[in-house]
Amino acid sequence: MICALASSVCFGAASVLQAMGARAATPGTGGGVDVTLMWRALRQWRYLVGLGLDGTGFVLQIVALRTLPIYAVGAALAASLAVTAVISSRVLRVRLRRIEWAAVAVVCLGLGMLALASGKEGHRDGSEWMRWALLGISFGVLLLGVVGGRLPEKPRALVLGLGAGFGFGVVEIAVRLIDGIDFADPVWYALLVGGGSAFLLLTSALQRGSVTTATAGAVLGETVGPAIVGVVWLGDRTREGLGWLAIVGFAIAVAGSLVLARFGEPPEVDPTGKPVAAGTA
Repeated sequence: MICALASSVCFGAASVLQAMGARAATPGTGGGVDVTLMWRALRQWRYLVGLGLDGTGFVLQIVALRTLPIYAVGAALAASLAVTAVISSRVLRVRLRRIEWAAVAVVCLGLGMLALASGKEGHRDGSEWMRWALLGISFGVLLLGVVGGRLPEKPRALVLGLGAGFGFGVVEIAVRLIDGIDFADPVWYALLVGGGSAFLLLTSALQRGSVTTATAGAVLGETVGPAIVGVVWLGDRTREGLGWLAIVGFAIAVAGSLVLARFGEPPEVDPTGKPVAAGTA
C-alpha cells in the first residue's frame, strides 16, 4: 500500500505541472484531440518534469499492482486528486473550501479502510480472450478520442476524460496480466496503445473544455472497470469478513476524489508557463 500511496503523490504533483505545460503550449487549430499537442507540450519544462514524476509513479504503480488487488491501487490513484488539491492550496495559493478539505479527509479515510480490508492480489492469469479483448479496448480508446473530439465542449470533455480513464484502466489490468517478456503476447501492445492513447486524450482535455468534467470522467474510467475485472476475473479478494469495509472504503475514496475533480484544472498561465492569477473558489 505504501507504493500505491507514493505513486499517488507522484501523479498528483505531476498533474499540476503537466496541466500548466499543456496550457502554456502553443494552441492548435480546431477542436477535439490535437495529435501534435503532445509534441508542443514536450517543449515546456513543467510538462517534462511532470512526465518524470509520472514515470516514477508508474514504476511504483507496477510494484503495487503486483502485490495488491486492483481495486485498492485504483482508489489510491484516484486519491492523487487530493494530493493535487493540497499542492494547489500551498504552491499555487488556490483556496480550498470547507467541503474540499472535508473531501481530502474523506479520501484519506477511504484509503485507510481499504488498507485494513484489502487482501492479497488474485493469482488468476486471465484467459486468452481477455488478453485480446484488452488489446481491442486499447484501440477503442483511440476511436473514442476521434469521436469525442467532434462533440460540443461539455460532452467532449466528459468523453475524452472517460476515454483517458479507460486507457489508464487498460494499463492497470495489463500490468497484472503480464508474465515475463513475450512480445507475442497482445497484453504488451495493449499496455503501449492504452497508455499512449490515455496520455493523448488527457493532454487534449487539459487544454480544451472543462478539465473538471474530464478529470471526473477519468477517475471513474480508471477505477470502477478495472476493480470489477480484478474481482470477477482475476481473483482479487478482501480479508476474511471485511468485504463490506473494502466496498465502503472504495466508494467513499472515489466519491471524495470526484469532489476534488476541479483540481485537475491548472491556473491561467502566460506564454512562458507562469501563473498569471491565483485560482479561487
